[in-house]
Amino acid sequence: MADKLLLALSGGVDSAVAAGLMVNAGFDCVGATILNTEFDTSDSCKAEADTAKCIANKLGIPHYVFNFSGSFREKVIEKFISEYEHGRTPNPCIECNYYMKFGTLLEKMTELSCDKIVTGHYAKVEYNEKYDRYVLKRARNTAKDQTYFLYRLNEEQLSKIIFPLGNIESKDEIRALAKGFGFENSQKKESQDICFIKGDYFDFIEKYGNKKYPYGNFVDTDGNILGKHKGIIRYTIGQRKGLGLALPEPLYVKELDMKNNNVILSRETAIFSKGLIATDFNFIVPPENIDGEITAKTRYTRNETPCKIESINNNTVKIEFEKPVRAITPGQSVVLYCEDVVVGGGIIETAL
Repeated sequence: MADKLLLALSGGVDSAVAAGLMVNAGFDCVGATILNTEFDTSDSCKAEADTAKCIANKLGIPHYVFNFSGSFREKVIEKFISEYEHGRTPNPCIECNYYMKFGTLLEKMTELSCDKIVTGHYAKVEYNEKYDRYVLKRARNTAKDQTYFLYRLNEEQLSKIIFPLGNIESKDEIRALAKGFGFENSQKKESQDICFIKGDYFDFIEKYGNKKYPYGNFVDTDGNILGKHKGIIRYTIGQRKGLGLALPEPLYVKELDMKNNNVILSRETAIFSKGLIATDFNFIVPPENIDGEITAKTRYTRNETPCKIESINNNTVKIEFEKPVRAITPGQSVVLYCEDVVVGGGIIETAL
């Protein structure tokens, strides 16, 4: 048993229950909450921190608040905006988990003389004798599983992480546990949006950079103009809704031509791909150690597809799908699984 744990408390019900389980198990615990007040000055931000403090008080543990606004701006916000400006569709939650929750907060864990960090993520960490290493595995509640957002973690980080919710079957069970602990947030609604944006993503980008993105043309694959778009950053591969066009047949975003400020549309059949190239790849389990079928998930909400992988160099991987996959989107992540084990993942560079 670890001597001392740092409990990451967001103010939400999941992290509260994870904390409660660890305190009840007899661990020596300290609570910590991350604030990003440069990007969220709303009352809700303060309320989250106040709720986290109340939970820590209820559990009888010390509580610290850390403002990581500077690091958050550099590692998450600026990359988020840069990706959109380069015609890509980023996933800032992956960057936040890697750099903030399991980067900067892990450093605080050491400063506070704690041995491990505890969060309310739906995932599992186990030492796997077959692979002779710590591995990341899917949560029992597969509908809530968050391993897609955690694939960048390395073995050293995994060895210092506890996910107490990994074996809990349902959200109802979480809420029942929270009620049993006497937490005031047991019925709190879940947040579904990017935490640092209140409202429209693209209004945020324009306001943050103090600039407007010019209108341009929707064109078909032959270059014929179909209408005007409202700024190229507002569109992503595979999109059909919200184009604002009256067309004789459904058309989908196939490509963003950043050089000419054109959004290229096509029929749906043209946005399926047989594979992709991914960069910045992190293998949690070396692929040569995998002896089962590998599947690929190309978006958090998407079903997995059996695939074959080929390592091009140390951090670039070619992935070929068993069946074509819809709307492979540069900037999004591809995550590989072997049954419940996360093999690794990387950033999609291009579709094949």
